[in-house]
Amino acid sequence: MVLKILGLNPSTYYYAIDRTDEEKVENGGRPIPGYSYNTEGKKICDMQIKEWIISLIEGDCFAYGYYKLTIELRRTYKLIVSKKKVYRLCKELGVLRPQRIIKTKYPRKIAINRMVTAPNQLWETDIKYGYIAGEDRFFYIQSIIDVYDREIIDYHIGLHCEGADAAATLVRALMRRNLFDADSKPVIRSDNGPQFISHKFGDVCASATVEHERIPCKTPNKNAHIESFHRILEDECLGRWEFETYKEAYEAVHEFMQRYNNRRIHRSIFNMSPAEFHKATQNGTACTLVITL
Repeated sequence: MVLKILGLNPSTYYYAIDRTDEEKVENGGRPIPGYSYNTEGKKICDMQIKEWIISLIEGDCFAYGYYKLTIELRRTYKLIVSKKKVYRLCKELGVLRPQRIIKTKYPRKIAINRMVTAPNQLWETDIKYGYIAGEDRFFYIQSIIDVYDREIIDYHIGLHCEGADAAATLVRALMRRNLFDADSKPVIRSDNGPQFISHKFGDVCASATVEHERIPCKTPNKNAHIESFHRILEDECLGRWEFETYKEAYEAVHEFMQRYNNRRIHRSIFNMSPAEFHKATQNGTACTLVITL
């Protein structure tokens, strides 16, 4: 009777009182899951979808709005996604009309062919996504690798990875190698992910006088060393277990990083671990390498 007097639908009332506090959001809508499915039934996190959107915009789809981007996401990446979600993600990225082109204070510098002959000349960075089955959510791993000695200098693990997180990881890497106040800094190479085109990451690169270059779209071979590392991370860590909690995932990745740097040997660096080869290089006892990429 009370619901009838108030003009409230009974189903609406009982749905509201049955929801938990975590499910209730400010606008009264459903919680955002943070992922979509592809046609193979695999969950794709929103951060990966954002990277695909940026890749499309910086490629042949630079003149597309969110509707056509939705079609391209379905065609190119076999993604099952609605135009409303693509609109929301485009809005978060700031690429809706009239801001079709991502504006940045720093001009984009395309990665060039380089010859690496010593540590701290070229670093590569990228982000890997892991999945926590027990909590039905993704977590993020950003790593910075030295192309010469293959060492993961520093990394970030978290339930989010934004421009500020990527910038903080770079600062820690510079300090770990005692390069923050050095005259000569490494070049940092990345893809075109939203973290790396952000103002915060650009500000840190500028203030630390680190040259930041980005690979052209659809050229992962330009970031081959970090891509190879993430394949190892997938095969030897993320793909081996089904994580139940974030704590479990964090500990597994942290243990893997320690093993990779200190105990896992690499044929490309004379069957030494990255930390061992880096130390030998610093002592002048290691064989020399010339890496072209």
